[in-house]
Amino acid sequence: MSDGSTTRVEQPSGPVHAGPGTLNYTVNIGPGDQDKPGRSPRRIADDQLRLLRRQFVDPDGMGAARRLRDESRTVILHGAPGSGRTAAACVLLHEVHQDAGIFRELLPGEEEGALTDPGLVGVGDRLLLNLAEAGASQWAQIRTDLSALRAAVQEQQAHLVVVMPYDGVLESHLQPYRADIDRPPDMEVFRRRLRLHRIPHEEYLRRAPALDAFLAEHPPMEEVALFADRVRRVRAAHPVGDGFPTWCERSRDARKQWRREVAELVAEQNAASQRALLFTTAILHGAHADVIHRGAALLLRILDTPEDEAPLLEGKDLSERLGEIGAATGPGGHVRFDRVDFDSAVRAHFWDHMPDLRHHFSTWTLHSTELNDPHITVDLRSRLVSRLAKQYLRTGRGIDLAFLAEEWSAAPATRARREAAVGALACGLHDPRYGQSLRTLVYDWCVGKQLTGNLAHVLLRVCTDVIAPTHPDQALTRLHHLARRERDATPALDALCDLVTTSARLRRRLLHRLTRYPNADDTPLFLRICDPVSLTDPGNAPQPLIEEKTVQASVVAGWAQVFTTMQQPRWQPYAQRWLHTACAAAVHCDRLLALLVDAAGRNGGILAALYSTARAAEPTAPGGRARGTAITERLLQKISTAQGLYPSASSTPPAQPRGTTR
Repeated sequence: MSDGSTTRVEQPSGPVHAGPGTLNYTVNIGPGDQDKPGRSPRRIADDQLRLLRRQFVDPDGMGAARRLRDESRTVILHGAPGSGRTAAACVLLHEVHQDAGIFRELLPGEEEGALTDPGLVGVGDRLLLNLAEAGASQWAQIRTDLSALRAAVQEQQAHLVVVMPYDGVLESHLQPYRADIDRPPDMEVFRRRLRLHRIPHEEYLRRAPALDAFLAEHPPMEEVALFADRVRRVRAAHPVGDGFPTWCERSRDARKQWRREVAELVAEQNAASQRALLFTTAILHGAHADVIHRGAALLLRILDTPEDEAPLLEGKDLSERLGEIGAATGPGGHVRFDRVDFDSAVRAHFWDHMPDLRHHFSTWTLHSTELNDPHITVDLRSRLVSRLAKQYLRTGRGIDLAFLAEEWSAAPATRARREAAVGALACGLHDPRYGQSLRTLVYDWCVGKQLTGNLAHVLLRVCTDVIAPTHPDQALTRLHHLARRERDATPALDALCDLVTTSARLRRRLLHRLTRYPNADDTPLFLRICDPVSLTDPGNAPQPLIEEKTVQASVVAGWAQVFTTMQQPRWQPYAQRWLHTACAAAVHCDRLLALLVDAAGRNGGILAALYSTARAAEPTAPGGRARGTAITERLLQKISTAQGLYPSASSTPPAQPRGTTR
């Protein structure tokens, strides 16, 4: 997704930022429940869309787009670059209130198959097809496939929003679905940002020449959002004395990026201790002074810099040293530079002009996340890793974030290291330039890389928390490969089970994957995924999965593999759950029993084991033993039919399969 600013959600502590464009989020780095997958991918996506809607300002043409969405379930959205067209597409989908289905982005040309595949669309899905940057040939191919995709959307009561290229053509039969939008009012976008930052309206309604000049340039919506964020930060740093016009002037000045001023400052501060303090203040900008002090000392140790042997009382104190680099400690003890975005310029200077230190900076970042200090918060750790990752991305080294995450996930295993590795890889996956390449690399690692240290945990986390919210099919594939490789604990299989609960389409697809090409490693996975309660619950769909022929074929193939490759004690608890579900699901009782018998085939030993399992399940059956006994009798009838033995007209029970006892 592209064309707009970034929406970030710090999880699980709550929302911190929402922008009018691309949906992303950062993974917090710190203790707590974050060491394992938390919220479901569906909830993560819905939360981000909700935040985006709060920030969104309707552009001209949004009303017509909404009417098209409601009438035809399809909108082909057209708008100029920088107009917030991707944000508008996401908002259109978020506003559809349906209990069934999930939000996801279709990615033509990646792993999800052709757009003409009817299985691509689930009941109630909200689908984004972002082709804003597509070339002429790709856009031409997509247009030929849109009719089939639209038919599937209609059949599944789903919704589709396509963001078309700005200069793309559209045939006459597709024109009825086109909606044109213009950029929203710049001033309203700016003020909406400030309102969400809880800045009183009387402060920003004053005229500000610097703001007027900036908006007169008609910058992209992303730039408007960034300018508003600078105003917020200037206001926080200078709450007394300055007013709104001055805050805007300082924000305007920050756009020049301070390159020359930073270069002069670094040249002037040539002592190792001061340069360490300058770098540490920049990358830990806003941290407590104690953290800045410890971070600077840590950097000097990592670089094997000799310590200053002067008596401690004779040296400059921290306040004086900070003043020499243009920084100061605020009332709460937090250190900031005097000029807005000066910290960003300092980070870029050290990274660009001291390339031999880059690996040391990365090592220092990892060790800093492990510092034991009450002022090192979850949010600070997250910002620290994100700021380092931005340097990799800014200088064209996004793929290297995967190898940095691999390095950080190595022993010794600490929670801080695991979370830092997850955060670094997540930053790369979110970047539109490297997202596809890194998803491919994650796939390759899930399939065949030696998973040493905490790398398996890192891959699991990025699959569930980063890939799944918008690309659930790709997350499913990667989690499947991880789950195949588990031997004792099963976190990847647990995550896979959680993922398919969000969508019947995903469960259908995974059942097909597990049974199309039988694999011994897939048999235990099948028993977990082939949950009879989920298969018989229609949710908001016209019928449950158990009534679909393709799902029935997968169920029979999967249970047949179970019966022929696993011992009865392994599969019996799952078969008992299947039988108990048959007790409670009167409508689907015969179907559930028939599928088990079909899977057993005419194998007398398997049928006998299935019958004994039913007998053992009777005491704990829903509805009591009598209901369990009735299910056993019904199963026995189907077993007899499968063996070619038919019940007599008398009340005598049907013949039992060889090897069974009553």
